[in-house]
Amino acid sequence: MKNIPGDLKFLSSHEWARIESDGSITIGISDHAQDLLGDIVFVELPEVGQILDAESDAAIVESVKAASDVYSPISGEVKAVNSLLEDQPEIINSSPYEDGWFYKISPSDLGELENLLSPEDYSAVCED
Repeated sequence: MKNIPGDLKFLSSHEWARIESDGSITIGISDHAQDLLGDIVFVELPEVGQILDAESDAAIVESVKAASDVYSPISGEVKAVNSLLEDQPEIINSSPYEDGWFYKISPSDLGELENLLSPEDYSAVCED
């Protein structure tokens, strides 16, 4: 099984969410997702200031195998994007939970985190 940090929440579509000390939520795709995609060659990130709804399209990730939509695990306003990914999208392959994050959101409803999968539940999704 791929690495699944215990401090994250997940969508079954392989996006992760981590609450930060300032109350923002950092979003990315899981180690399992990057492994399925293969070598990532391009990422289209949301705009800072964009308002996202939970489970709405937020970004696009392209690999040598496929292009995939990235969904927002939680509703809110995009506060920052990882501009490093514009020139080095392959960082997602080597560091999906640290350097390869996609964007940070200021959540409109933290209660939505309760709708996400725990690491254990997400692990079960990956095994199916």
